[in-house]
Amino acid sequence: MTFNNRQFRDALGHFPTGVIVVTATTDEGERLGMTMSSFNSVSLTPPLVAFSIHLEAASLVKWRLCRRYAINVLGEEQGHLSDRFARAKSGKWDDISAIDGQFGTPLLPDVLVALECEQYARHDGGDHELFISPVLAIHESPRTSRHPLVFQRGRYWSLQKDQCA
Repeated sequence: MTFNNRQFRDALGHFPTGVIVVTATTDEGERLGMTMSSFNSVSLTPPLVAFSIHLEAASLVKWRLCRRYAINVLGEEQGHLSDRFARAKSGKWDDISAIDGQFGTPLLPDVLVALECEQYARHDGGDHELFISPVLAIHESPRTSRHPLVFQRGRYWSLQKDQCA
């Protein structure tokens, strides 16, 4: 290998991604939430999505025990939610009125779309654990003209209609 971890991360940073917050409630009633940009679709039939969590994440054991969770896709004006759920400290849910989804998962208010999922498979992914999940329900925002929050090279970006290629 002719590169180090920082160079690899910087190289991957050129690829823009959407920003999601994965949310769940443990069997004990504790709400979890974590910002991620490592999210993608896996299959249309059946509808499967995937995300990954770092093996050193303090909450990984709790995520493994959750049966269901929601993928909340953030809009361009929701960088503050991304920042809030990216931190490892408590208080992530302070002043947030979550909505209970069809399957009981906590949905963040006013996101572009929320996908309720259930745990299906977990796989080793180097220093991350890959979660693969079937989608059980889709909750779309009625405000469909909004743009997603985009993350690239360590910064948030906004997509503007007049800048389409």
